[in-house]
Amino acid sequence: MKPRITLKKIAKEFGVSISTVSKALKDSHEISEETRGKIKAFADYYNYKPNSLALQLRNQKTSVIGVIIPEIVHHFFSTVINGIEQYANEKGYNVMVCLSNESYEKEVSNFTVLTNGSVDGLIVSIARETQENKVYKHFDAIISDDFPLVLFDRIIDELKCDKVIIDDIGGAHKATNHLIEIGAKRIALITTQDYITVGSLRKQGYLKALKTSGLTIEENLIYKINDTQDLYKQIEKVIQVKNPPDAILAVNEIYAAIALKIAKEKGLSIPKDIAIIGFTSGLISEFTDPSLTSVVQHGDLMGKQAAELLINRIENTAPSEYQKVVISSNLKIRKSTLSEN
Repeated sequence: MKPRITLKKIAKEFGVSISTVSKALKDSHEISEETRGKIKAFADYYNYKPNSLALQLRNQKTSVIGVIIPEIVHHFFSTVINGIEQYANEKGYNVMVCLSNESYEKEVSNFTVLTNGSVDGLIVSIARETQENKVYKHFDAIISDDFPLVLFDRIIDELKCDKVIIDDIGGAHKATNHLIEIGAKRIALITTQDYITVGSLRKQGYLKALKTSGLTIEENLIYKINDTQDLYKQIEKVIQVKNPPDAILAVNEIYAAIALKIAKEKGLSIPKDIAIIGFTSGLISEFTDPSLTSVVQHGDLMGKQAAELLINRIENTAPSEYQKVVISSNLKIRKSTLSEN
């Protein structure tokens, strides 16, 4: 008996995409006559039969978008969801949100639940554990099946899908330059582990600004935080040294707020003794004392862009080439870097 043949196996045999095979079997003139003939002959030889259940699920429009985010602690993700909701609702879609809780297994579980016919497409920010392990089989599986997918914020460039990101390098560069302009000479960076893409990119922007300004890059002023351990104790080390920095750039709002709290507990005046900037201009940054200067990430806009890309892909109005949208950031200057003198 001949083995059961699938679109994926046919695509692998001819070194083409599943979409190309599907079009060839439908006699689409987008595919050359020679290629169509070879693919159809191969499919006939192996008695290829479409998976009727898969076709039914794929063709059954739910008008629901799935969103998977790593966590809800950060204000940024709530603003992205708000942007997705606004655009999706305007286009007649509902939104289903799942949390990976930074877990690879939970992320895979979310994929399994959402891609079984529950939603028409996915918008995903990749979990920390997935980035650490560099295992993307669940993404590869839905991409090879032409399931609509958009990555945002934390992305993997190699994955073939639409993406939306903030200009993380530019944002960190602007923030570091601002600290230099107000007189800072020794700027500490509180960042993530390097495998978290946004932290790595923000570190690049920080280093670029130091080099351009001719300031010495001190590796001992770069603190890589492990989010699974006590944040307070780790960030305390930034300030609890003999020669503390005169400024801090933190790659998220929570790191910045904790740094500000510790600095005040140590009796430091902000920004006179130490100036602080964080990423994400949320309620925490606005209502700390003093209020925190922030890199504004425009999460609402990111959400709207991600939803637009996904819905265009779902409704087959997107260009054939995948798109990567980069959103500019700007600084919201508050009292943590603004001297009253």
